[in-house]
Amino acid sequence: MTAAKKGAAAAAALRWPAEWERHDATWIAWPHHEPDWPGKFGPIPWVYAEIARVLAEHERVHILVHDEKTEEAAWHCLRMHEVRQSRIHLHLCPSDRVWLRDSAPTMVHDADGQVVHVNWDFNAWAKYENFSHDRKIGAFIADHTGLARREPVRPDGKGRVVLEGGGIETDGRGTMLVTEEWLLSDVQVRNPGLGRADYERIFATELGCTKTIWLGEGCVGDDTHGHVDDIARFVAPGVIVLAHEEDPADENHVRSLDNLRRLDGATDATGAPIRVVTLPYPRAVVMDGARLPASYANFYIANGVVLVPTFNDPNDRIALNRLADLLPSRQVVGVHAVDLVWGLGTLHCLTQQQPAARKARGKATVG
Repeated sequence: MTAAKKGAAAAAALRWPAEWERHDATWIAWPHHEPDWPGKFGPIPWVYAEIARVLAEHERVHILVHDEKTEEAAWHCLRMHEVRQSRIHLHLCPSDRVWLRDSAPTMVHDADGQVVHVNWDFNAWAKYENFSHDRKIGAFIADHTGLARREPVRPDGKGRVVLEGGGIETDGRGTMLVTEEWLLSDVQVRNPGLGRADYERIFATELGCTKTIWLGEGCVGDDTHGHVDDIARFVAPGVIVLAHEEDPADENHVRSLDNLRRLDGATDATGAPIRVVTLPYPRAVVMDGARLPASYANFYIANGVVLVPTFNDPNDRIALNRLADLLPSRQVVGVHAVDLVWGLGTLHCLTQQQPAARKARGKATVG
């Protein structure tokens, strides 16, 4: 069998389900690394307790705790928030940071509908030096669940593929969103030597995604250098919400306008046209002179609920209402994120869904 046929066979065997499909659980990691929120760490565990409280009303929540001290602190916050403890499971697993969207595995369905962990390599966004614990999280989660694990290798055989879940987005039907800034620029390079065609083959083989839509740049202040989950998200097959800044004086304006143009006339993996709905940006959130990656697009879709970051801004209401219109079968819950985004991420960045297994391939199940 040729390499091309092997890739096509793998693409047919694996499917990355959309976030709105039924979850078995959500994984998060309890915050413990104070330097990620310098001077403002105090409120962060309480924000996490509220996130866990909302999620636990709808699905199981697995929480990684760095050590026994962190575990004790987590249980204290969770009990104070009256979180539904029967759906909370704490696991002792050291971590460097809490952004499980990037360090945890991407979970797909195989041809039998069983969940498989795609465990990318992780190098802290090609930016930070301390990531030895985070690099092991994917294996820990796969071992805990007892589910199959894949560890994708570069096409040239030179080690594992480095990717992060915040950089990839799917409709569950074979369509991918990524940015050129993240994978094709010469800044914070994840996989030296790999190009556009290489990544598209990886997406097809490992995620079953046969159509990749390349956007341009991510949002201002994003230290990942271009993750798509701050700017563009699928909310249904053929429907994308795009963060769009209308103020020409704001740096996000040119970026979002370029991405809007790239999506004009775009089609999905089936050839069907894509509808684009814009989300506003909140006011520029600045802390200690640094512009932070505040974006309503960093929402998280769980079973029966959508958690949306809010920023004490008039556009909070617009974003919440727009997402409620697009996801009418779910509660839409705003989570205060002005403190949270000081860590350079919000709700989608800190969560990773574990999809429910399916008996057979067929129509996607909505959670």
